[in-house]
Amino acid sequence: MTQANEENGEVADPDLARHRNLSTGWRAIVIAVTVIVTGLAANQLFNTGFFMGVTWLDNEYQYALFGLLVPIVFLIFPASAKASRSYVPWYDILFAAVTFFLLLFFFLNAEKILDSGWEMGAPDYMVILGLVLWALVLEGTRRAGGTALFVIVVIISLYPLYAEVMPGPISGLSSNLADTTAYHTLSAESMLGIPMQALANLVIGFLIFGVALTHTGGGKFFIDLAFSLLGHVRGGPAKVAIFSSGLMGSMSGSVITNVITTGVLTIPAMKKTGFKSAYAGGVEACASTGGVLMPPIMGSTAFIMAVFLDVPYITIAVAAIIPSVLYYLALFIQIDAYAARNDMPGLPREQLPKIGETIRKGWHFVAVFVLLIVMLVYLKQEVLAPFYATALLIVINQIFPHTRWTMHDFIEFIISAGKLLAEIAAILVGVGLIVGALSITGMAGTLVNDLIFIAGGNILILLLMGAITSFIMGIGMTVTAAYIFLAIVLAPALIQGGLDPMSVHLFILYWGMVSFITPPVALGAFAAATIAGSSPMRTGFEAMRLGSIIYFVPFFFVLDPAFIGNGEFGRTVLLFVSAVAGVTLVASALQGYLMGIGNLHRNLLGWPIRILMMIGGLALATPGGSDLIPYSDFELALFCLLTAGSAALVAFLINRRMDNEVAIP
Repeated sequence: MTQANEENGEVADPDLARHRNLSTGWRAIVIAVTVIVTGLAANQLFNTGFFMGVTWLDNEYQYALFGLLVPIVFLIFPASAKASRSYVPWYDILFAAVTFFLLLFFFLNAEKILDSGWEMGAPDYMVILGLVLWALVLEGTRRAGGTALFVIVVIISLYPLYAEVMPGPISGLSSNLADTTAYHTLSAESMLGIPMQALANLVIGFLIFGVALTHTGGGKFFIDLAFSLLGHVRGGPAKVAIFSSGLMGSMSGSVITNVITTGVLTIPAMKKTGFKSAYAGGVEACASTGGVLMPPIMGSTAFIMAVFLDVPYITIAVAAIIPSVLYYLALFIQIDAYAARNDMPGLPREQLPKIGETIRKGWHFVAVFVLLIVMLVYLKQEVLAPFYATALLIVINQIFPHTRWTMHDFIEFIISAGKLLAEIAAILVGVGLIVGALSITGMAGTLVNDLIFIAGGNILILLLMGAITSFIMGIGMTVTAAYIFLAIVLAPALIQGGLDPMSVHLFILYWGMVSFITPPVALGAFAAATIAGSSPMRTGFEAMRLGSIIYFVPFFFVLDPAFIGNGEFGRTVLLFVSAVAGVTLVASALQGYLMGIGNLHRNLLGWPIRILMMIGGLALATPGGSDLIPYSDFELALFCLLTAGSAALVAFLINRRMDNEVAIP
């Protein structure tokens, strides 16, 4: 991280320990690659025709990105924990060079590959080169994505070799090694499949924009803005975590990066005002997890979803608005209830940034976001929007003396962008092998029919199976890899059962994210526990309780697509209002405090009151009138009134009686 960013209060790169400290020569290569990749993306996406007077073929463009970015992974990421962080060993230089020249050869023969149909029958020499490339891609995936992802990609990418001998539900058409290799390396369905297509056509610009936002002080601005607006209210530091982590997570697309970036400021502030360590860590973990699901810039998985569904990215972002609002509303209400029940004040105003000064120094970040949203929503320029937003951000940043980059700062920005692009490219190319293996074996179609058969045609059972599978896959894979696997295998079964495609894909994405806050893995919570100095498992259970609404919201929008705006406007408004009221009751019941009523747990009736309120809240938030929920919205609201309403009335009477007893001398 640059000196300027350190002075602005930015924290060090959370992945720095994983990266090698490159010398000047290697840094120059990373800089050159980043600049070239950005130029190639601009050439292809803006259709400028800089090279040879034409826009390249898709596979030419993707081989070029592939060949420039993936070799960098061998320079940046050491082979093991014991490998040198101070110099690049000979074997990594060899890996990088071989990967580069292999893909240069594939790039030069891209047109011949298409014209000759080599993906279905390549010459022997292309198979040999493809085998070497396959092995190098697996190693790059291991370094960038971790051992768990590597093992899964290896097993599934080799699946075509033994598909026919597998038991019924997971059997498929086998292929020999030559055909499998050709399909993986030469077709548009594997390494150059949907993940790489999303990177090439959508993700690059948003990744660069996120890095630019961080390096120009965007993180500090959003945290200062959150503190100036919310730091003084009860439970203020925790509410700051929600606001700042939501915005930062939307930029970074990484739960762990988000936790470490904002958590170093919000968690100590929460503990200072009385929050227990595990609770503070749970708040930050939940806020950071939700950020990846929050528009306008969601994680890279959302861009891949847009390619899968063949819809504009902005359609995905709009659909995610109501679920994101409900998730953060539940967090906000729980924190407010916890702070009220424990009489926890905010921070003194004199210790907080002044809102006027904060906006004066950072107004341009808001302006850039406005430009981005206008281009996404009104101009429908989702591919070009992040490039314009990045250019505007850097230009404005250079106008102000207190933020202006030096040449050193600019170089650090380019290197950070290059490292991120290389890491994402290696992961997505590796994940593409999963897509290719499922495609060539035909296993996806077989599993769809088997899943429907196992569920007995019952969509609710199929949804529960999908939720559990998504959660388990989210533990072992990156969210992107888990989503892609389930989008191929599970989503068609749910859609075939009559569910809305957008709802189904969002359902898979949300349940894949659940593992970040759910023990025994809960990586987001464990990262927050490190900062909070608390027990990882206890922090995980606190995060699970705080983020519990995320377990229910996906079922809401699968039951009725109007929940994500895919229906009549009046229906969407009705569902949103009902869900807000229902989520408020659920969140209040979880924390034992309801605004206007007070403490819900002041005698032996506390637990029954809270349980009834939670049941009623879930009923009110659940869309009615579907095949799965045969009750109407009115009947569900009436049930809520009888359960939650009665519980709230009893709690009010208990609190009034106990307050009167205290008041009588």
